[in-house]
Amino acid sequence: MIISFLTLIIFVYQTNLLSRQNYISILPYLDLSSTQNRGGQIFELTLKNHGVGPAIIESVTFKYQNKSYDLTKYDDDFFLFLKARAPELDSIKNFSSSTLERGTAIPANGEYNVIRVSGLAEDYQLVVRVVNKLLEDGLDYEIVYKSIQNERWRIHSTSEGPEKLR
Repeated sequence: MIISFLTLIIFVYQTNLLSRQNYISILPYLDLSSTQNRGGQIFELTLKNHGVGPAIIESVTFKYQNKSYDLTKYDDDFFLFLKARAPELDSIKNFSSSTLERGTAIPANGEYNVIRVSGLAEDYQLVVRVVNKLLEDGLDYEIVYKSIQNERWRIHSTSEGPEKLR
């Protein structure tokens, strides 16, 4: 009887360990980073998944001058949002941007290029100046995403890492 009871305890313990291992093995860890390469005249905003599971975008919201803006109102394009705040960005010729729409999946250890401005020194200097000015004026972002087990997470400009949502 004691052996059966000990076997049951060990079985429950091992099941718990396997459950925790499965949870950790699919944990996404998003980070929005910027790259400013003065020599190559390149400015990039990249969403990186440093985790071991895919991150699925649920929503992207920007806060600027005490107002919230849902990125869906800008066709899920951050560059369109920036141009609405700073129309002088219309003059940029060499840029690429990607949408951050609901359901976009960023694979484990993958990157998703949000904006890239490259080539011309004038374009590079303009976008750096505009983005820095918007940040000084209080531009903030919030990205809510989920794992494949529907656990929800949030990152924003002042977070030190993903925050788990309930």
